[in-house]
Amino acid sequence: MAAVEILKTVGLTKTYAGLKANTDVNFVLPRGKVTALIGPNGAGKSTFVGMLSGRTPATSGDVFFEGRNINALPAHKRIQLGIAYTFQITSVFAGLSVHENVAVAARRIAGGDQSALNARVGEALARVGLSERADQIAGDLSYGHQRVLEIAMGLVQAPKIFILDEPTQGLSDSEVEDFIALIGSLAGETTVLLIEHNMSVVMRTADFITVLNNGSVLARGTPEQVRADRHVQAAYLGTPDA
Repeated sequence: MAAVEILKTVGLTKTYAGLKANTDVNFVLPRGKVTALIGPNGAGKSTFVGMLSGRTPATSGDVFFEGRNINALPAHKRIQLGIAYTFQITSVFAGLSVHENVAVAARRIAGGDQSALNARVGEALARVGLSERADQIAGDLSYGHQRVLEIAMGLVQAPKIFILDEPTQGLSDSEVEDFIALIGSLAGETTVLLIEHNMSVVMRTADFITVLNNGSVLARGTPEQVRADRHVQAAYLGTPDA
């Protein structure tokens, strides 16, 4: 990967009661690119992303962000550095409106300037196609629209790294197409780490792919390289003709 890295891990390992969820994971996020993290269920993806975001303490190994070791930083400090993470399960504030949800997320960078905050919120909602639902209570949204709202809540923070955990889960076909277009619009603007089971989405959006299997890196490369990798086919994708 020739692109300059914004984040990397060295020997990242997580052990639970003697069982290793991740083992010596060396991983790189190229700046301004979309990197997909894929692998079968139980491969260690969620644990690994938890260690990146600071929600799961590593047993050993290191996480570097823009050249700085951030092992000791808790999740909220990593958010302040510019690492935004959307959850696999929606984490919107159900009793607030769509606009208010995004405004809560925006306050970290907009400060007390209400007009600047409203402008930023409006831009984020427009970008994900939720402008017409700004006044709707978030808890009344469909599951798919809640996922889209969560993406808006991440985007409004102008993150340096945007971690999207199963973002297309629960989306309709048209919403998936909108998501793919949105990711394309982010090219070069932010660095995206996409954890996704929908391989069509992965192959259409990712510049690079890292494959985890049994808690370790099985393969990494471009979508074409990963698709052609026989080890990946055996562990996860199946043969090209399957």
